[in-house]
Amino acid sequence: MDEEALAEELRQTIGELVRAVRVVDTMPPGEAAALGFLDRGGPLTTADLAQRRGVTHQSAAKSVKDLIGGGLVRAEPHPGDGRKLLLHITDAGRARLRSERARRAGALDAALRDVFSPEERRRLRDCVALLSRLTAHLAGK
Repeated sequence: MDEEALAEELRQTIGELVRAVRVVDTMPPGEAAALGFLDRGGPLTTADLAQRRGVTHQSAAKSVKDLIGGGLVRAEPHPGDGRKLLLHITDAGRARLRSERARRAGALDAALRDVFSPEERRRLRDCVALLSRLTAHLAGK
């Protein structure tokens, strides 16, 4: 397999894996993504969330509205621009995000145990380190 074919197969397989794991999610993907960004990056504006998610401002605003309504995010006036709101994840939002992540990890763990032998899981563990390095490179870290 040449390098281009490897890159395409990896892209396709990882995308399918992510979609398969998300089947266990209990919240819409846009809301889960917004909570993740707020959890990892601290307070953000709706425009920041839209840019990071690669969606329109309107799409991000809908997710934000639903998250605020559910008590998972709170908004306060932006200290540098009173026309904007700064969004913060709440304790309830963090708990919900942890629950979603645990559900995904649990489903993935069960599948790993069903599909792979202990030796294959050890080999996969080595591959995770390689994928982490690749991700860091692509993210410019």
